[in-house]
Amino acid sequence: MAREKFQTLTEQMFYILLCLREECCGMDLMERIRLLTSGRVSVGPGTLYNLLDQFAAEGYIVETKCEGRRRSYRLTLRGEELLRGEMDRLTAQMNDYQRLLGGGETPCKLSDGN
Repeated sequence: MAREKFQTLTEQMFYILLCLREECCGMDLMERIRLLTSGRVSVGPGTLYNLLDQFAAEGYIVETKCEGRRRSYRLTLRGEELLRGEMDRLTAQMNDYQRLLGGGETPCKLSDGN
């Protein structure tokens, strides 16, 4: 059975949404992600603009400005929920790892939605 689109996010998807909590244009977004991750994650223009189109079509982001070819975007409430859900999923994985290999404690708290 195929998984639902955006049920889990790639690192690139996660960081695009994370950085769009503040309004940003595509070129600046690529730089923000590179700086935030110390170069560990990079997003090329083809991938970025493809994902921006998909996120906008699903209502996770909204275009806020268009100045010639320069378009700016911002996360919507629906996008915040997707990002929070992904963080909860990742936190659960970290907790499972910690319980199995780290002595049984759950070090990370799942978000409470606030």
